[in-house]
Formats: sequence, C-alpha cells, structure tokens
Amino acid sequence: MKTVNGKIYLVGAGPGDPGLITIKGLDCIRNADVLIYDFLASPLLLKHVRENAEIIYVGKKGGDHTLSQDRINALIVEKAREGLNVVRLKGGDPFIFGRGGEEAEALIDAGIPFEIVPGITSAIAAPTYAGIPLTHRKFTSTVAFVTGHEDPTKEESSIDWAAIASGIGTIVFLMGVKNLPHITGQLVNHGMKPDTPVALIRWGTTPRQVTVTGTLETIVDRVEAAGLKPPAIIIVGHVVKLRERMKWFENRSLMGKKIVVTRAREQASELVQILTDLGAECLECPTIKVRPPDDVTPLDEAIEALSEYDWLVFTSVNGVDFFFDRLFQKGMDVRAVSNLHTAVIGPATEKRLFDFGLKSDIVPESYRAESVIEAFRSENITGKKILLPRAKEARPILPVELTKMGAVVDEISAYCTHAVQDNIDELLSELENKAIDIITFTSSSTVTNFKALLPPERFENLMRNVIIASIGPVTADTAKKLGFHVHIVAASYTIPGLCQAIQQHFDEL
Repeated sequence: MKTVNGKIYLVGAGPGDPGLITIKGLDCIRNADVLIYDFLASPLLLKHVRENAEIIYVGKKGGDHTLSQDRINALIVEKAREGLNVVRLKGGDPFIFGRGGEEAEALIDAGIPFEIVPGITSAIAAPTYAGIPLTHRKFTSTVAFVTGHEDPTKEESSIDWAAIASGIGTIVFLMGVKNLPHITGQLVNHGMKPDTPVALIRWGTTPRQVTVTGTLETIVDRVEAAGLKPPAIIIVGHVVKLRERMKWFENRSLMGKKIVVTRAREQASELVQILTDLGAECLECPTIKVRPPDDVTPLDEAIEALSEYDWLVFTSVNGVDFFFDRLFQKGMDVRAVSNLHTAVIGPATEKRLFDFGLKSDIVPESYRAESVIEAFRSENITGKKILLPRAKEARPILPVELTKMGAVVDEISAYCTHAVQDNIDELLSELENKAIDIITFTSSSTVTNFKALLPPERFENLMRNVIIASIGPVTADTAKKLGFHVHIVAASYTIPGLCQAIQQHFDEL
C-alpha cells in the first residue's frame, strides 16, 4: 500500500553515453512509476522503464524549455502527492549546474521525501572522451567548473574572472557556446595569455561527439567555421595539448556513422552494442517481432512424440528458444531429447543449444541451409525421422532436400514473425534528411518488412547514397530482388561477422 506521499529520486543520467549511468540510477529508473526526463538524458535509458510507467518529457534545451523550472518543480511535487515513485532524470549530475538544488528545495518546502543519485557530469566525462585529462602532474593540479551561461549584459558578474584567469590551471565552462566571445575576451582581459589552448566538445561521450581546438585568440573563429552549436563544453588550459596523443573515442572506425538496425528489438542488443562500440549511432527500427505460432498444437504433438524422432535440427537461435520454452511449459526437460542427434546452422545457434546442455552433432562450416544439406550427405538418413522446429516463413530448401535424401521430415512452426512499424516516423525523417549512412538487414523478413515501410514513390530518393549491409547472401538476394543496392555482404553469416564487414568497408575507403 502506498503512503500518502510518494518519493522523488533526483537522478543524474550522466553525460550522454547510457553506459555511464550509475547502477543505483538504473535501479531507480526500473522501479519508477513516473519518469520525468530532460533533453540531455539519453533516450536509450527509457528502454529500462517499466511498461506501465508514465514517461514525461520536460525539455530544457538551450533556453527552449517544454516546461519552465517552476512548472517542473510543481509537476514532481504533484506526482509525489499521488503516492507515486517518481524519478526526475537529469542530464549529467543534478547538482552540477543542473538546478537539482532548486528542485530539492521545492520538495523540502512541500514535505516530500527525496533522494539524490549523483551522475557523471559532462564536465569530466566529455574531456575524458576527447582525450583531455583535466589534471596532469606536468601541467596543473587545479581545475574549476564555471557556468558559461551567465548573461554578458549583467551589470555585475558573479564570476571572479581575475581569480580564475590567473589562479586556475584548467577551467571547464558548461553551456558556454553562445557566450564564447565573451568568455575568451574576459580571460584575456584578466591576464590569461592569448595562446592558451582551448577545446570545445559537442555532444561529448556520444557517437555525435565533435571536438574543435584552438587558442583563446583563435577558437571563436574556428568554432564558427566548424558550425559548432550547443550542447558543448569549453576547456581552457594547457592540458588541451595532450589531446593529440590521448584522443581515443573519436578514432573509432564507425565514429559519426548513423546505422539503422532492423532486427527484432528483443534480439538487437548484440548488434547495437558492437556497432556502438565501433563508434556508430544506432537507430533501432525493428521491422519484425518474433512470437509463438498462432496454433501450437503441431509443436505440442511433436514434443510429445520426441521418442519417435532420430534427429532434431535447429536453423536459428529463435528455433532453439521457442522449442525449449514449449518443452518446459509442458513439464518436460532436456532429458526428453537425450536420444536424438542434433544439427544446427551457425555458431550462435550452436551456443544457444549448448546453453541447454546439448552439444550439436552437426555444425556446418557455412551458416546456411545448403551447408546443412551437404553435411547430412555423409549421414545415412534413409528412413530416419527428422524434426525441424523453425520459423513459419522459412525457406523450403532444407525439408525438400532432406526428403530427397530419404528422410521423413516434420517441419513444425516453432515461432513466426510479423511486421512492426516502430520508429517509422523518425526513420522516414532521417532518410529524408540524408542523415542515415547504413541500413542493416539480418534476415529476408527484415528486408521485406522494411521495404513495405517505405512509400513506393519515394523509395529511390530515400535510398540514395545509403549503404545496405546484409548478414549473408540469402538476405542480400532478397534485398536485390526488392530493389536495394547491396554494398556489404558478411563473409561470416553472424552478427559479429556483419559488424566486421561494415568496419572493413569503411576502413578500406
């Protein structure tokens, strides 16, 4: 039973990279009844919110606020008074120029219990990702964080420019892009040398990170030439010189590339993780959803008759998962398949089968149905009974060829796929704006369903200059038949193989 007042958690979301949120912060998100978040909080963190939780966006983007601070304060108090568990998710750290102190005071005044969960501020994270240590024994032992958002028309500044210009080794200004001329001018006017190194980092710790360097004398012109806009932080000090040796994040092969992932959301994590680690920004646009078949009776009957089979063949991880899910639901366990030989397609399927304690008897070198057929030619399967639990929409070649070899094949639907349209508006907008670099396809069904999402009359224009990457030749053939120009086909028909092929493509440019 809820208390009269709920509890508020002021949570720092970190600087942009969703992996930099704290464990406690993530736990708060997962347990929230209501999540109230800012512009600078990574949208990827929203995937951890409970399905029935309320999600409220309150903006706060460079002066363009969806809600004013007073209204945000009123909102979190209102939600807490409904007896709800509320997370106020703020970019960076709540107490580093995050106005978290103001929100905490509003909660105190209202008698609402709260906790503060610190976050990694961009003031330290962005320089780190740009290869700039804020302190270094050879350069400085002092660092200061300063707002860059102070109104330059104020009669009296609250910043002691003389003190920071002469007494601080490294100065980090947050939210200061628009005031850059004022900031550099004040530092020089108060004694800092014009040749002091300066760096601006936009979208620090994200795949969109861009760094511009110069000196107090040159940085304004360089930032203007680069078209650098907020959000960005400014680092002033001799430690900026270390960037040329230490930069690591922006050196990754897919840095700045935007890649569409069309795989089912439940299975996309590995692909998204590898591409992100290589520097890409991923737009998840799942075109399929995997689910049990509408009629599970044939699968149930096959499971009940497992003792009559000689072989159990799996062509995908999904086939393994849905087969064993149904097996367990029927009160059985892996002993039910102990008398069967097994064959799989691909190392991922082999690994998933081994997770259930079964080592496959056949793992062909090439990860496609044709290779399984070749592998079976060395087996005497005349009169042998083979159970093939797989997708309802799978290619017919495997059961057809095994039947020709004398086997009795029961092809059973263990799962099916159906089209979904998640993020379609964002996808079309990004394609229209030529912001997409690569589209990945991991199965023929992802290709077919993706093509169906695109308006036919705009297809050629939307696909112009977009690189198509396929997990293998079967998927590539489907794409070509549907009018896509395929640029990348993985040599190893796996998720790591697809990522390697994409990386190699750009490394060779």
